[in-house]
Amino acid sequence: MAIERTFSIVKPDGVRKNLIGAVYQRFEQAGLRVISARMLQLSQAHAEGFYGVHRERPFFKDLVKYMTSGPVMIQVLEGENAVAKNRELMGATDPKKAAAGTIRADFASSIEENVVHGSDSAENAAIEIAFFFAGSDLYPRAS
Repeated sequence: MAIERTFSIVKPDGVRKNLIGAVYQRFEQAGLRVISARMLQLSQAHAEGFYGVHRERPFFKDLVKYMTSGPVMIQVLEGENAVAKNRELMGATDPKKAAAGTIRADFASSIEENVVHGSDSAENAAIEIAFFFAGSDLYPRAS
């Protein structure tokens, strides 16, 4: 199994609902380590840059408005097959379609306010990590 890194966000609704600890507990129980984390308030420019791939989609403006509506908790996760493992923990984007026991099935209120974001591939994880974290912000792998 490959040790990977992936990027994750506890979105404004997750922070508002005080779910950071519950989300982190799921990461850790699944064998993922939080190797760097911080809370921040995304500016409009930062949110537009991060979600730029969706710029032409009809939901882009609402997504940016939502992601700037309150603080978020960003983190880099590390572990065996971290990307796939985190995607499984999160569940489907639409909480109504998410498997029972996933973060979104248990905590999300809608497809728009679905508590967490996670990278969808190792390539995108590297891009997303670099967008928010300098290399010196990441702790080395444990021996």
